[in-house]
Amino acid sequence: MSATQDAPRHWARIQESGSVAGMRIMVWIRRRLGRLPFTFMLQWVILYYFIRRPLARRASRDYLMRIWPQHAGHPPRWPQRLVLRHFQAFGQSLMDKVDAWSGVALDVRLDAADRACLDAAITGGRGGLMLVSHHGNLEICSAMSDTRDDFHVSQLMHTRNAQKFNTLLERATLRRGPEIVEVSEITPATAMRLAQRINDGGFVVIAADRVPLADDGRTRDLEFLGAPAPFPEGPFWLATLLRCPIYTLGCVREGDHHRVRFQPFDDTTHLKRAEREAWRDAAMRRYVGWLGEQCRDYPLQWFNFFPYWHADDR
Repeated sequence: MSATQDAPRHWARIQESGSVAGMRIMVWIRRRLGRLPFTFMLQWVILYYFIRRPLARRASRDYLMRIWPQHAGHPPRWPQRLVLRHFQAFGQSLMDKVDAWSGVALDVRLDAADRACLDAAITGGRGGLMLVSHHGNLEICSAMSDTRDDFHVSQLMHTRNAQKFNTLLERATLRRGPEIVEVSEITPATAMRLAQRINDGGFVVIAADRVPLADDGRTRDLEFLGAPAPFPEGPFWLATLLRCPIYTLGCVREGDHHRVRFQPFDDTTHLKRAEREAWRDAAMRRYVGWLGEQCRDYPLQWFNFFPYWHADDR
C-alpha cells in the first residue's frame, strides 16, 4: 500500500508490504475457519498497517477531506477514524479478490440496463476497450470472464509492485487469472496483439487514473475533486489507435454483495485523424467526471494510497 519513507514518490515505486507467508495464513483462516475468525484477524492486520504507514495515512486523509463533504454534505467529524475505515475497506477488497478467483460463489448484481449493455457488447462480436479505475474491485469483473466462454479479457496494468499478492493469488487459488500485459512494456507487437484481441471480439481493460511509470510519460492536469491532478493520456491515445467501442466498467461492494456497472462511453471506430486531439481532451474530462461520481457515491472504495494531487508535492 505504501512505503515507510515520508517523501512522495511515484506510485509504482512504492513497494508493497507484508510477506507471502503472512498473506497465505490469512487466506487459510478465511477458507478453513470462516468469515468471523478472518474478520477478527483482519482488524489487527489493518491496524498494524495503519500505524506503520504514515504516507498512506496522509494520502488517505487528504483524499477523504476532499471527497467527504461532497458525499455526506459536511467534513468528516473524526478524520483518523475514517482513514482507518478506508484501510479496512482496502483489506476487505484484497480478500474479495481471492474469493473471486477461488471460485467462491459471490453475490454479483447488475441493473437491467447494465446487464443488457454488457450482453450486447459481448454478443455483438466487436470487442472493445474498457476504461476502469482503482475504485472498487475489478477482479470481481475479471472473475466473471472466467464463467463465460464468450467473454475474453486482457488487462493492461503495472504488476511489478504487487508480485507478492499475485504470487499469493496463484498459490491460493490454483487458477490462472486473465491475460495481463505490463503497461511499462508495450511494444508494437503488443499493440498489434491487443488490436487482434478486439478484432476477435475480446476486450482490453486499462485503468486511466494513474500516471505512467516513465517519468516523461504524457500526462494532463485536470480538475479532480476540487484541485488539479495529473491523469495519463496513454489510455486515450490507445483508444484512438484501436478504433473500437469504448466502455466504462466498475464494481463496488454494497453491504454483502457486489454491484457491477457497465456503460457505453464512446466509439472511435470512425474517428478522423484530425479529430483525435480534441476527442482525447474531451474524453479525458468525461472520464475524470465519471471517476468523481464513483468516488462521491462510494468514497471508501477508491484505493490510491499515495499523494495524488500536485498540492502534495514537496
